[in-house]
Amino acid sequence: MAPTGQKPTSVPTPPATEDSPISHAIVRIARLHRLLAAQLLRQAGLHPGQELVMMQLWESGPRRQADLCGALGADSPTMTRTVQRLERAGFVRRSPDPTDGRAALIEPTAASQALRHQVERMWRELEEATVGELDDDQQAETLRALGLLETNLASRAHRACPDGDGGR
Repeated sequence: MAPTGQKPTSVPTPPATEDSPISHAIVRIARLHRLLAAQLLRQAGLHPGQELVMMQLWESGPRRQADLCGALGADSPTMTRTVQRLERAGFVRRSPDPTDGRAALIEPTAASQALRHQVERMWRELEEATVGELDDDQQAETLRALGLLETNLASRAHRACPDGDGGR
């Protein structure tokens, strides 16, 4: 049962997670956030993660796939699949990198530009759904706490995988 004044979560707390309430909350929130993002992005013919690639390309222009991996913290096989799907959908194209014949540049197509405002609107809608009735101070405190959690996890991931890929 949820504490007084709080809505019950949609996922029951397994006994094994009772000593890890923050980690379990992160898992539940991430699942729900991704579910809502998927519902919103489906309207544009995108899947979660694809919009992040598109936002990078819209902002920075053509990029190498390795640069996209670094910017988004994705591994190479995942980025390859994402770019292939975006290419099949007509949202990106590959062109030879003029500075390195072995590499290709990924660039947004004109067709993808029509998605830009739709994706930005969806992200605003997702943010509004996420923060709900949190006031500005609560939002700032949430961001501060999430930043600390991210720093903790990034530090631990780096120690566990010191070659720099953060466990990807």
